Amino acid sequence: MQTSGRLLAGTGDRRSTRVRRRRLGGAVLTLALVVQTMVLAGPSATPALADTAPTGPAQLVPIPADVVKVPGESFVVGPTTRIVVAPDGAGALPVAETLAGIMRPSTGYPLPVTTATPQPGDIGLHLTGTTDLGAEGYRLDASTAGVRLEAAEPAGLFYAVQTLRQLLPPWIESPTVRPGPWTVDGVRITDSPRYAYRGVMLDIARHFQSPEVAKRLIDQASAYKLNTLHLHVSDDQGFRIAINGRPELTTIGAQFSINNDPGGYWTQAEYVDVVNYAAAHFMTVIPEVDSPGHTNAIVMSYAGPQADPVLPDVNCTTRTPPQWNLTGAVGYSAMCPESPNTWAIITDIVSQLSALTPGPYYHLGGDEVPASTLSSERYVAFVDRESQIVKAQDKVVMGWAEISQANFGQPGSPQSVAQFWNNGNPTGSGGDSARRAVQKGMKVVMSPANHTYLDMQQFVGSPLGLSWAGRLDVSQFYNWSGTSSDPGSYIPARTTGGVTLPAVTDADIIGVEAPIWSETLRTLADIEFQVFPRMPATAEIGWSPNVHPERNLASFVSRIASHGVRRQVQGQNFYASPQVPWRVDVAAPDITTDRRIVSGEIASIATPGAALDQVAATVDWGDGTTSTATLSGTAGTNKSINGIYSATAQHAYARDGVYQATITATRPGGSTTAHFTVVVNTCTATVSGNHNGPLLVTAGVTCLAGATVSGPVTVRPGASLIATGASIRGPVTATGAAVVELFGGSVSGPVSITGATGDVIVERVGISGPLVLTGTATVPAPVVAGNTVNGPLACTGNTPAPVNDGLPNTVHGPATGQCRTL
Repeated sequence: MQTSGRLLAGTGDRRSTRVRRRRLGGAVLTLALVVQTMVLAGPSATPALADTAPTGPAQLVPIPADVVKVPGESFVVGPTTRIVVAPDGAGALPVAETLAGIMRPSTGYPLPVTTATPQPGDIGLHLTGTTDLGAEGYRLDASTAGVRLEAAEPAGLFYAVQTLRQLLPPWIESPTVRPGPWTVDGVRITDSPRYAYRGVMLDIARHFQSPEVAKRLIDQASAYKLNTLHLHVSDDQGFRIAINGRPELTTIGAQFSINNDPGGYWTQAEYVDVVNYAAAHFMTVIPEVDSPGHTNAIVMSYAGPQADPVLPDVNCTTRTPPQWNLTGAVGYSAMCPESPNTWAIITDIVSQLSALTPGPYYHLGGDEVPASTLSSERYVAFVDRESQIVKAQDKVVMGWAEISQANFGQPGSPQSVAQFWNNGNPTGSGGDSARRAVQKGMKVVMSPANHTYLDMQQFVGSPLGLSWAGRLDVSQFYNWSGTSSDPGSYIPARTTGGVTLPAVTDADIIGVEAPIWSETLRTLADIEFQVFPRMPATAEIGWSPNVHPERNLASFVSRIASHGVRRQVQGQNFYASPQVPWRVDVAAPDITTDRRIVSGEIASIATPGAALDQVAATVDWGDGTTSTATLSGTAGTNKSINGIYSATAQHAYARDGVYQATITATRPGGSTTAHFTVVVNTCTATVSGNHNGPLLVTAGVTCLAGATVSGPVTVRPGASLIATGASIRGPVTATGAAVVELFGGSVSGPVSITGATGDVIVERVGISGPLVLTGTATVPAPVVAGNTVNGPLACTGNTPAPVNDGLPNTVHGPATGQCRTL
């Protein structure tokens, strides 16, 4: 305690606290009881999140179909909250565990998953027999009594969970415990998707990506209710999935990535693991081995210099013999449709990947095969034949919209889906590949490159991405035509050569997809930088009703702004688009200290896109003083988001107590204030209730927390006494004590303090005898304030002289020496 006292005395802001600390005397609580209450309440018992964080629908992406706020109602997740599923709801159990897995790390609460009878304060998940919600719809009701999620199918419950996590404060995404409260505003939501197909594509061929990267993308995509992962597993630069009986496809075909970067491939077990991981997130995997073009890795495996066996008849590239081309060039490769070896290879690939993939689709590619490489007739013949192989595997044929040239819509032709990717004018010939598909009875997935391609650059000078379809920020992703974001009106009918080609309407469209091509994307961080905040725009277009008051760009960027904190908390890289009004959010945990100095990190500040010199933080310590916090952290770059900043500060409290502090963080365009509690409790022993007889304090810090002591109290050299609201029925004598602080209460006898080495405070105490203060040498000055002394008040030899902080004493006896004016 002597050491702490010396540190306090040397702290620069200690003097500033002296002027106001007298006002805190009545607020100093029974510390033992306060600490006990906080421990029982758990790590998030005290509010400590931003006051201004948006809640409810103001932060939901995709915007639900129907939202009704319930004023005056709110649900708070607490240490006794349970996640309850009905005993017969086995399909809900995995979803319930998913929810618990999201919330446990950040709240620190056990959140048991149970089939017990629901009770107030629970989160309930219910599978119902209702048919109006479809397979993916849900209802969510949040009130003071609890939260209820219901759906007809587990997928609907999963999407309800994604909405619930967005209704909670953004720090719910943290992998470590954060302060609460974890509040959900009262709301009733009824929701279901517009399109059944809502996808994202990951290219693991141009640059090899590990299964862990695919899983990370699944996590991020499913959180926005995307339900399809299209895996582009083969291209000119690499073949990435092991095919039994054809080791050359990976030993030769998987050696490289674009620009001669390292290659790699997945085993079939790894592929199945990703498929299963996706299924647990209610995402369907679609494999794509692009053909007949984009096949140079396959051709090199069988007709290149390393091939064994050598099958030159598969090579229809523009080079004989074929050569590796590890640039981004396209249109030079093809497999020969006349070669039996081509069809043996294709059949093995299609049959094995189809068997490994339980979803309904197989994507055969089909894009960018110019007539100079493979004539139109040979291209159509190739697609027609491969489509029948896919049909034989009981899969729906899917391909890029060029496959609409083939003979679909004919007797015996398979079900088929054309993925429209053209970035040309959709009112002109740019939409014809999709119009031809509709003419032939094909369904369409909409992926116009200039509105959905996540690999496109987001700003001039970006080191990541390409720009052939434009530089695409959030607005281009959200608004496909003017201010419209309606895929169903994007490609109108048009007449050419006297023939009217049909419009592509919602009746033809099964959904939307945002592809990620990896020519320039080497790492997970590169991919993530391109994904957010644009992928959620595609997710909203795919999920939310086209006609909705909040279904517009202005609303979207306002809502997605609060998600930047979520992504930072998860450690996800992203682009802080200037089109989004990013927020500043603060998490400030409560502090309990056995010293009167607080020093170190006091808060985390998440503020996407703001440099350190653009952010400031001030702390109101709850004792009448404020100071500036110091911020530190990782700066952003032109391909990485800045980190969460750490706010550090140092402050010395004048006395033990419970202080309600606040930290305010500001950035251009906004500020946020968070509350936290500081408990300063230097007690090594606490006395409460009745203590019979004398009390001898020989070492440490003894606190009298509202106690009654029926005898004298003696404090020995080096020991400390802090008495708050105590009734001492006898004298108080302290000689050479470290700290003596008496707040309120009474002393039935004299008080004598001699030679104290630390804080001396006697404030608002009724003393029925003399008060004598002698020989203290402390900074700051001793405080003798607001006391009633039924006897002399004598002060001599104190350096500096005692003060009363503007609160005069009532003395029924002479006041002498240094105390005569107090």
